Amino acid sequence: MSMDFSHQDVKILTRTVNYAGFLRLETRILQHAMFAGGMSPEIRREILVRGDAVGVLPYDPIRDEVLLIEQFRPGVCKAEHSPWMLEIVAGLVEDGESFEDVAIRESEEEAGCEVTSLEPIVGYYSSPGFTDEFLMLFYGQIDTSKAGGVFGLATEHEDIRAAVYSAQSCFERLANGQIINASTVIALQWLQLNRQRLRREVGLDD
Repeated sequence: MSMDFSHQDVKILTRTVNYAGFLRLETRILQHAMFAGGMSPEIRREILVRGDAVGVLPYDPIRDEVLLIEQFRPGVCKAEHSPWMLEIVAGLVEDGESFEDVAIRESEEEAGCEVTSLEPIVGYYSSPGFTDEFLMLFYGQIDTSKAGGVFGLATEHEDIRAAVYSAQSCFERLANGQIINASTVIALQWLQLNRQRLRREVGLDD
């Protein structure tokens, strides 16, 4: 985070809504402070307005298993990558919801699992050059003994398969390039660093 500038050093001169649907696309004419001093010329930028989102890594520290979901992603059209992606649970924050509320709701809607405790992992902007999306990641402790199945809301055209994987197999998929979306990469790397601690906290010692 910059120690020199803040929102007060940005002037949004105009804001035009080009499209408003599931997402909103805005054109903004702005100026910002420059490191060499003064203000920039007027800059035109298109911004995808998406808002806040939450991701949850469902992990069972007793069985050392991770629940991942698989679903179709229309933005993935390159021949070398399948549009069906392995991911952590995720969803958008609705009015009046906290990040924790969303984590619990989406875990049930997308994966049919009950989260018994939550621990923050990290919050980050997914691609701040063109979208305002802020994603908050959590570890969610679950029981994987009866986890798995097909879930999702029909009203949102969701077709989501939830499946249980050993933590080690998830790390192997991460290493060989089978997992290629940022939130899942970050969450699994966090699990690699914190796995032993999580297992110790439930009375196990690797």
